[in-house]
Amino acid sequence: MKTVYMDYAATTYVKPEVLNEMMPYFTEKFGNPSSFYDLSRETSRAIDEARGNIAKALNCETNEIYFTGGGSESDNWAIKGIAYAHKNKGNHIITSKVEHHAVLHTCEYLEKNGFEVTYLDVDEDGFINLKELENAITDKTILVSIMFANNEIGTIQPIKEIGTICRERKIFFHTDAVQAIGNIPVDVKELNISLLSLAAHKIYGPKGIGVLYIKRGIKIDNLIHGGGQERGRRAGTENIASIVGLGKAIGLAVENLDEHAKRMTELRDRLIKGLLTIPYSNLNGPEGEQRLPGNANIGFEFIEGESILLSLDFEGVCASSGSACTSGSLDPSHVLLAIGLPHERAHGSLRLTMGDGTTEEDVDYVIEVLPPIIQRLRNMSPLWEDHLKKGEK
Repeated sequence: MKTVYMDYAATTYVKPEVLNEMMPYFTEKFGNPSSFYDLSRETSRAIDEARGNIAKALNCETNEIYFTGGGSESDNWAIKGIAYAHKNKGNHIITSKVEHHAVLHTCEYLEKNGFEVTYLDVDEDGFINLKELENAITDKTILVSIMFANNEIGTIQPIKEIGTICRERKIFFHTDAVQAIGNIPVDVKELNISLLSLAAHKIYGPKGIGVLYIKRGIKIDNLIHGGGQERGRRAGTENIASIVGLGKAIGLAVENLDEHAKRMTELRDRLIKGLLTIPYSNLNGPEGEQRLPGNANIGFEFIEGESILLSLDFEGVCASSGSACTSGSLDPSHVLLAIGLPHERAHGSLRLTMGDGTTEEDVDYVIEVLPPIIQRLRNMSPLWEDHLKKGEK
């Protein structure tokens, strides 16, 4: 059976070039970087090289890059680390209602521990209002955490403007850039970013490795305590092979960024145009350049997304109804609810995300198999039956 992978926002495959770079560090070059013999110095140099590649990609210094276990750890560290290190200055944090749960649940945890959190509303396309952000800032505000690009509906936030507001008000600005890296340019200096999270497995690198960028001079509490790795800020023996893989993956991503974005945009627009010919369908999120290149999120009225996913799986299409981190939940997407969709419409949405392995043939296949699936499911739906009875055919 034909397999069409349309869930690159959930994870990507490891590119052969990345895997080849990693392999020696599983077998031959296995020394602990903290030891003092040549075998260990070799792995230490490999980590330094990867750190340099990541710093170059973000336009920062190598000593501002810290390796973590992934995007969720980086988000936790950034938010908890700043909160506890600066609680003497204030206890107020600002975020948005459409953040990844690694940010939202961390903020909820801090609320139970004496901190106050403002959750900014978003408009129908998922954008925060900059004036509302400014109005939410108080003399107790110590951190703003707004994601760079949304993992469900592809909204690219006005990061430079947010960074400028935070810099002028002397507030730390953290952004979850997990979906942005490898899809759009990211320059932490130009954008006035204080802390940034990223993960390797979204850019054709291995799972279980990420980065937290911490601007030089920022005081932050440690999340993990133990040894003196990562210059005393993140304990634990380094995941050498994965660090090397991340360094290679981000280098490839930046090198091919323009070409990748152009092709993904063309495929995205082709897919959206084809699927919006289905009656009672709608695009969730913004159009054009304000949307991630490979992201399409389409709502289909009168049916549920889970049924669409099962039917697509039968046709060999891998997709999702929202974030992979909450795929076990029966609740509608918090992102879709935040942009104003009613529960029944939020339940009927489908996220299709494309990547380097996606072809025009893949897109056309989805455009071919999805309309009959939608019609078949509607024919079994009481909502569709009620709709027809109302004479709104």
